[in-house]
Amino acid sequence: MPVRVERRAFALLCHLVEHRNRVVPGEELVAAAWSGEPATNAALATALRAVRLAIGDDGRRQAFIRTVHRRGYQFVAQAKAVTGAVSTVQAAVAPGPADRAVDDTTAGLRDSIRFCRTADGTRIAWAATGKGPPLVKTANWLSRIDLERTMAFARHWFEGLTEGRQLIRYDERGCGLSDADSGFTMDEWVEDLDAVADAAGHDRFPLLGVSQGGPLAIAYAARRPERVSRLILNAAYVRGRLARARGATENAEAALDLRLSLAGWYGDDRSFQRFFGGQFFAGRPPEQWDEFTTYQKRTATSANGARFLEAQSRMDVADLATQVACPTLITHSCDDPRVPMSEAIELADLIPDSRLVILDGRNHLLTGDEPAWHGFLAEMRAFLAEEN
Repeated sequence: MPVRVERRAFALLCHLVEHRNRVVPGEELVAAAWSGEPATNAALATALRAVRLAIGDDGRRQAFIRTVHRRGYQFVAQAKAVTGAVSTVQAAVAPGPADRAVDDTTAGLRDSIRFCRTADGTRIAWAATGKGPPLVKTANWLSRIDLERTMAFARHWFEGLTEGRQLIRYDERGCGLSDADSGFTMDEWVEDLDAVADAAGHDRFPLLGVSQGGPLAIAYAARRPERVSRLILNAAYVRGRLARARGATENAEAALDLRLSLAGWYGDDRSFQRFFGGQFFAGRPPEQWDEFTTYQKRTATSANGARFLEAQSRMDVADLATQVACPTLITHSCDDPRVPMSEAIELADLIPDSRLVILDGRNHLLTGDEPAWHGFLAEMRAFLAEEN
């Protein structure tokens, strides 16, 4: 089955296979894949993860590509040269037309990436993964659905959310594979979700909102009660940081947070970028913060990233939360570094038929090796089982 990968990731794989008799330094891989252009260690790590995902390897097992500490990388699986094989492989990984397919051989899952149009004509990229009853996930922060499964901080979400279900996700307007020149309002984000649900052929479905996707999920459930059967919220909030600020001190802190985040987005100063990444993964090493911020910069332009940050900081769905009529599960890490637990408590107070579960975690976005992740999955699966 053909597996599509980015050009640089494919160049890395070819170089490693060609020089499989030795350890290849990272600098040499960058020179081979980036054709002399500068690249960060995080960019190299991201490309290597994409290669490993494409060939069924991972950073722990290393059955194909071995990491040699402080020296580089080596292709260690058995390989056999076949005449004409290069042109065949290149054809298999060439960019496709409107629909794209990505195989994950380790999880046995396949992405089918498609495109649909909203009522105002905006093109939205969406994907279906897995089989079974649907679970629709709202877009949150910034995404690129053709890349996110290659990222270590995101891969476990697919393995967990697709167990016995078909996961529907998408890139909201302004980022990823969706149209970049679009508005940044709640009404338009609701249109995006309408278009994706229609294209996927689902009239009624459970809806998951994570982080910034939480306010959108709340707004959609309130405005489209006939479509949302159950609502799951994780690390969500009622109001963005500027919207919930009270008094001079909180307003100054919220404004400073936004300025520092924007400085990291627009520039290359790693200290600013790590400030932002650390708010999402406080319980992880700085290398994971770097991976997260590097990935984000590949999802949207600096201008759009700034517009997203500004719009999200001013979100307020307090009135809409009181109108949610479906059963709702709210989960939140007790030491979330970006969104305080008070937001989850307020959500539980505002949404009539809701239950709140506090998770034992320190990260805003759950990582696969923390107790909070396994607690979230158990609570979500039990909650969705009640629908049957």
